[in-house]
Amino acid sequence: MPVLDAEATLADAVAAALDQDYPGEVEVVIAHGPSRDGTAAVLAHLTADPRVRVVPNPPGGTAAGLNAAIAASRGEVAARCDAQSRFPRHYLRRAVEILAETGADNVGGTQAAVGTTFWSRAVAVAQTTFLGVGDARYRTGGTAGAVDTVYLGVFRRAALDRVGGFDESQVRNQDYELNWRLRESGGTVYFHPDLAVAYTPRSGLRPLWRQYFEYGTWKRVMLRKHPRSLRWRQLAAPGLIAGLLWSLVMLLTPWPWAAAIVPGAYLTALLGTTSVEGIRRRDPAALALPVVLSTMHFAWGLGFLAGRSR
Repeated sequence: MPVLDAEATLADAVAAALDQDYPGEVEVVIAHGPSRDGTAAVLAHLTADPRVRVVPNPPGGTAAGLNAAIAASRGEVAARCDAQSRFPRHYLRRAVEILAETGADNVGGTQAAVGTTFWSRAVAVAQTTFLGVGDARYRTGGTAGAVDTVYLGVFRRAALDRVGGFDESQVRNQDYELNWRLRESGGTVYFHPDLAVAYTPRSGLRPLWRQYFEYGTWKRVMLRKHPRSLRWRQLAAPGLIAGLLWSLVMLLTPWPWAAAIVPGAYLTALLGTTSVEGIRRRDPAALALPVVLSTMHFAWGLGFLAGRSR
């Protein structure tokens, strides 16, 4: 579990990871970055349990923390944890069973977003809609089978060693990049709906914008390294930006009416999704979908087209 400024959610995440019905030995290795909140005090309390260990992660990056924690772990199976996620009790047991049944290198399930405030509930709805995430099975669910990536992941340690672990130059998209290399090396990444993990999304538009801008930026970086990994859904947000710019150009042509095509289609999609999800979810937070979805799309698209990787 890579941890940075996770005071609010860390204890619950570790408690869930330890409260497993897995019949074998379990350890939790936490890679702690340079936190500026009370994370260190929470860790001091958690390490009273001998199953919990902390290793330093001076760079603070997610990939560096994951590699440090995996290197310090002792098991033949490594389950990636997140300080904002909570494993269900059967998670490790079922993951190891599925690893054995399928022969996969990595198994995982759905990122089951669960909001706790108005805005985080709205983000949770957006992150489970087709308009928000396309055909990503780890977001929307689906049947068991081989996929391009999964949420978090439970790995064979030998498979991680085979491909060299996580790429520490990737600030975001570490999971997708690693799963691409696993599949390129002949391994399988396997999705199973039994492995859904509760996750608390960002609460507020500013952190959501920052998160998705970085997603878009680092997806472009990853595609430079592995251009064959491109999927259609990764071009949807940049395509929207390009379409809106085309609409501005059309205002200067003899066919200014064409300028309304892309904005009109996008607005229709936003309002249609809001109506469907509002009825289906019966949550007032769904009414904020036009704002949340457009924030996700524009941030991701602009990050992909214009973001500068650090």
